[in-house]
Amino acid sequence: MRSGVKVAIVGGVFVVVASGVGYGGYNLWTGITGGSDGSTGMSGPTGKKTGPVTSDEVTQAARQFLSAWAGGEAELAGQATNDPASAQPSVAVFREEAKVSAMTVTPGPASGTTVPFTVKATITYENVSKPWTYSSKLTVVRGLTTGRPLVDWKPSVLHPKLTTPGAVIRTGAATSGEIEAVDRKGRVLTAQEYPSLGPVLDQLRERYGSTAGGTPGIETYLDSGGPQGPKTTLLTLAKGKAGKLQTTIDADVQAAAEKAVARYGHASVVAVQPSTGAVRAVANSPAGGFNTAFSGSKAPGSTMKIVTAALLLEKGLVKADQATECPPTAMYYGRTFRNLDGFSLDGATFAKSFARSCNTAFIKKIDDVGDDSALVTEASEVFGIGRDWKTGIPSFDGRVLPATGGEAAAEYIGQGGVQMSPLNIASITATAKNGGFKQPYLVAQDVDDREFATADRKLSPSVARQLRDMMRQTATAGYGTASGVMSSVRAGDKGAKTGSAEVDGQTASDSWFTAFADDLAAAALVEGGGHGVDAAGPLVAKVLNAG
Repeated sequence: MRSGVKVAIVGGVFVVVASGVGYGGYNLWTGITGGSDGSTGMSGPTGKKTGPVTSDEVTQAARQFLSAWAGGEAELAGQATNDPASAQPSVAVFREEAKVSAMTVTPGPASGTTVPFTVKATITYENVSKPWTYSSKLTVVRGLTTGRPLVDWKPSVLHPKLTTPGAVIRTGAATSGEIEAVDRKGRVLTAQEYPSLGPVLDQLRERYGSTAGGTPGIETYLDSGGPQGPKTTLLTLAKGKAGKLQTTIDADVQAAAEKAVARYGHASVVAVQPSTGAVRAVANSPAGGFNTAFSGSKAPGSTMKIVTAALLLEKGLVKADQATECPPTAMYYGRTFRNLDGFSLDGATFAKSFARSCNTAFIKKIDDVGDDSALVTEASEVFGIGRDWKTGIPSFDGRVLPATGGEAAAEYIGQGGVQMSPLNIASITATAKNGGFKQPYLVAQDVDDREFATADRKLSPSVARQLRDMMRQTATAGYGTASGVMSSVRAGDKGAKTGSAEVDGQTASDSWFTAFADDLAAAALVEGGGHGVDAAGPLVAKVLNAG
């Protein structure tokens, strides 16, 4: 073939080999089979077919696309998909920008309409070459207008990390110097040992590579697009000089966090030192993807009651040791709020209502507050929510939207317009433990002289003491919703708050849990995990025990 493509059958599957780039209108399907299957080359069958694609058609479409791609035939590869206008330039850009000089594609057995395959490529840049191997997959569908079997086009067919609009894989000099990130005790942190830190280390390198004294190497990397988009290294052709960057991570706590989140399909945890704001661990499952722990935005459920309780205590509307109402239900502006399983507490203190996570005890106090924006103010002015945190990498600072009526009431118990990440909730707990907000950070402030976010005021000593005592009861009293899980935490001074948040489209609620143990606070989210104590609670306990 003019394109340098060779096709062979190996172990029952076809292998497409390309050595060099060819262009032109050669019919790759005819070239592979040496004849016709009733199709008219790349133009499809003479009559429009309908119904599900057959196994033979799946093989046919996969061959056509992979052969064209491996041979540098971008136009033909595009024609083998259901979106030629997008696929053709993407295939061309992939080969050109990634600097692919040779390529072998080995498909595996099809699973229905999906064909997995392995790419073994050679990347060459300025006389430096290195092999690059990875796996991806494609799915075959029937064309809506032609009836032909076609590859369902998406950029992730070319590489599984091409999931962000505008993302491109490039090869060249790295955009920043290399770093050797170390934990607070000088222990080296790598994505191989701590998988959740992969994206974090990429972001730290992008920001601090030059500051740390590193020099760029030659790399194949994922460019997520835009000047602030992260660059993720996929292959190193030539190493640069690594500059040392100290982080606040504690390797022991990080290891525990990695192990804990790995039990769940979608889970995140953050650990923070209350006295300083230093982040001791950040972990996500799945690892290596979106950093939900820092950048997620989800309703936090009853963990938000820490902020609401502080508001009610500051306004003198409750005291931890005084009785408060906790009926099975409460209505506010036509919206009915219920306690779990309709429980009620007769003559219980506010501390016990907090420890039992009584929703109605909080809803019943809204009229007395007299200001629908009070929770927004409390979250910002005391807990630093929404105040442009500069942690060292991109992060979400939390959000409490202004609301009225029933929606404002929902925010009191962590629903409605409240959006938080595990980092935000860990910081809220740290603020309660410390008595004042310390902005969380991964890299010391003096490394780049960035300005940390601050709160307007601290909690008064009386309010801070009552808030901590209520969290302690939640963790240690027999009636506390967190007492079972927190009994395994070895620290002497410990407190907690459970939470679950209903999410549209999910059959099970999100599981939230936050706690402190001496000078360490942590918060976890397990998406679809149910009650806070069931999934997120054991996760947090394991992290606290490693501190």
